[in-house]
Amino acid sequence: MHEKLDQWEYVWAALAVGVIGTLVMVAWSLLAMARAERRRDTVRRK
Repeated sequence: MHEKLDQWEYVWAALAVGVIGTLVMVAWSLLAMARAERRRDTVRRK
C-alpha cells in the first residue's frame, strides 16, 4: 500500500497565506496613510 502526497493542500495553503498577507498589508498601509494625513492636518492648523 502506497500513499500519494497531495500537493494541492499546500498550494491552497500558500495561496491563502499570500492573499491574507496582501490584505493585511493593504489595510495597514491605509491606516498609516490616514494617520499621516491627520497629523499633517493638525500641523497645518497651528
